[in-house]
Amino acid sequence: MTDQDLKGIVATLPELVRVRPQRGLTGFAPSGRVATHQWGANRSVYRGRGMEFAESRLYQPGDDVKSIDWRVTARTGQTHTKLFQEERERPIVILTDMRAMMQFGTRNRFKSNLAAEVAAMMAWTGHDGGDRVGGLVMTREGLRDFPAARTRRSVLGLLEALSEETRLERPLGTEATLANALRRLRHRNRPGTLAFVISDFSDFGDEAETELRHLAVNAHVTNIHVSDPFDAALPSRGGRLTDGEHALAVSALGGRKLERYAHEFEARKERLETVSRHHGMVCHFLQTPDDPSWILHPHLNRSMAA
Repeated sequence: MTDQDLKGIVATLPELVRVRPQRGLTGFAPSGRVATHQWGANRSVYRGRGMEFAESRLYQPGDDVKSIDWRVTARTGQTHTKLFQEERERPIVILTDMRAMMQFGTRNRFKSNLAAEVAAMMAWTGHDGGDRVGGLVMTREGLRDFPAARTRRSVLGLLEALSEETRLERPLGTEATLANALRRLRHRNRPGTLAFVISDFSDFGDEAETELRHLAVNAHVTNIHVSDPFDAALPSRGGRLTDGEHALAVSALGGRKLERYAHEFEARKERLETVSRHHGMVCHFLQTPDDPSWILHPHLNRSMAA
């Protein structure tokens, strides 16, 4: 099959390049929030560190002695104080779930295809705003790590990996749990990091919740929950689920299993929303029929043209 035959399944690299927002409408607001966006150059908000040297001036009574610039003082013979300002640059890290559960969709596209496009939008927005961009990709055989950098090459490397992971023939192995991926993200995090977590949160349990709360202590976290309409409720009659090799009639699952399936989905979704609200994280919900541009442009209609 060609990539055109797999439209909505495979996200090609050219497609992920084309989702780059218009130049001049780039950069994240200091709060790191999306869907309540402020465009343009913004100074980053750091918690704790994140100050860069601006200039030195003559010492004035009341200045902190810890800020004395001893090098300039020695050179000039007069006591000087260092002045600092907030760094404009901040790391942006995008955790994208491309595991087996994401390789599914019944409307317009697979969840993995949507996740890759949303991640690409976030990466380009950060890059064009002057921030360093990196990522973690959860694959069907582990984790792929991309250190944050400001180069176009680094962004393209991340997008190429996302594109590869949308392909159906990718190797299978031992998948990382969401909790492990969040832990990895937290350990490589620096204060003020803008972190995006893009996933269907299918294994969002106690451990993952704990890691997410810890991540939010020093990072501005935006959770983007990606789902398909069938994730919320399988049809009670008719329809089949298939992985391309095997098929299962939905009616064979029985009414109780279908009810439990729908309940578990809603419970995870509500839990994510509650944790996000209580710990200062942003939370958005996207389904495969939705236009992902809504994330950055809330005035747009959420639904894509059929």
